[in-house]
Amino acid sequence: MLIKTSGFNSIKPFIKSLNFPKFDSHKGQNGRVLVIGGSSLFHSASIWAAEVASYFVDMVHYSSTRENNKIFLSWKKKFRNGMVISQKELLDYVGEDDVVLIGPGMMRGKISQKSKVNSQKFEEILKIQNEADYTYYLTKYLLRNFPQKKFVIDAGALQMMDPEWLKKLKTKAIITPHQKEFMQLFGLPISLYSAEEKIRMVQKQAKKYNCVILLKAVNDIISDGIDNCIVNGGNAGLTKGGTGDILAGLTAAFYCKNKSLNSCIISSYLLKKTADTLFAEYGYWYNIDKIIDKIPIVLKRLKDNI
Repeated sequence: MLIKTSGFNSIKPFIKSLNFPKFDSHKGQNGRVLVIGGSSLFHSASIWAAEVASYFVDMVHYSSTRENNKIFLSWKKKFRNGMVISQKELLDYVGEDDVVLIGPGMMRGKISQKSKVNSQKFEEILKIQNEADYTYYLTKYLLRNFPQKKFVIDAGALQMMDPEWLKKLKTKAIITPHQKEFMQLFGLPISLYSAEEKIRMVQKQAKKYNCVILLKAVNDIISDGIDNCIVNGGNAGLTKGGTGDILAGLTAAFYCKNKSLNSCIISSYLLKKTADTLFAEYGYWYNIDKIIDKIPIVLKRLKDNI
C-alpha cells in the first residue's frame, strides 16, 4: 500500500478509524504515555517526544537519567505539559500507563566491562553510573519483565538492545529505526537495497522478530510482518535533528488507543504532511517547535475533511 501526503483518499480510512476522544470521556480514558529518555548529552530529544505526545493523550509521564538537582529541576520547569517522575517511581508508571516509549536521547555506546550489575534487580540498574550501560540494562529489564506492555522503542534504546528480546514479548513492540539503526540492529545494509528489496526485508524482520517496524527514510516503510505500507511525502526540512523524536512521541500517543500498524501509518503521514504545510509557509526554514505546534492543526483539518 502506498500513501502519499499529496492526496487524502489513501489516508482517509486510517483517519476515520482513529480513536478520537468521546464527548463523555474522563481523565485517563484517552491515553497515558510514559516517556523514558534523555541523558547528560542529549537533553531535548525526549522532551520533544513528550511534548508532542501531550497534545494527543490525557497524561504524559517523563523519566530521565539520574542527574544533579539543578538539571532535574530545569527539566521540571521546561516540561509543563506532563509530570516529571523520579527513577525510583519508574516501575509504577510502567505498569500504569498505556504505552511506554523508551530511547529518545538515551546514551548509546559500548557496554562497560567494569559494570557488575545484577540485571534481575531494578535497584541495581538504578545504581549504574555509565549511561550507555543504563540504557542497555534498563531496556532489557523492561522488555523481560513487562512482556504484555505496549512499547515503542527508539534511538538510544534501539541502538543498545538485542533484537532477540523482541521475540519474547506477548504484545508486539513498535520499533522506529532509521536505515543505519536498522543495519546495527539486524546486521543488514538496507541502504544498499533496491526499493522493492527494502520492503521485503523490513517485512521479513518484522515477522521474524515479532514486532512492527517503522523504517524512517524519504519513503517510510512500515510493516507488522504481514501488511506493508509506504508513506511518501515531506521535504528536506525533516532532516533536522528531533524529527525522529517527534515521530516516536506521536506513534506512542496514537498506540495508546489504536492498532500498532495504524498508529505508525498515521504518525508517519501526519509528520510528513505537517512538513509539507510548513514548507508552503517557510520553505525549508522551520524548526522542531514549529512542527510540534502545527501537527494538531493538520490533524484537525484531516478530521474535518471526513
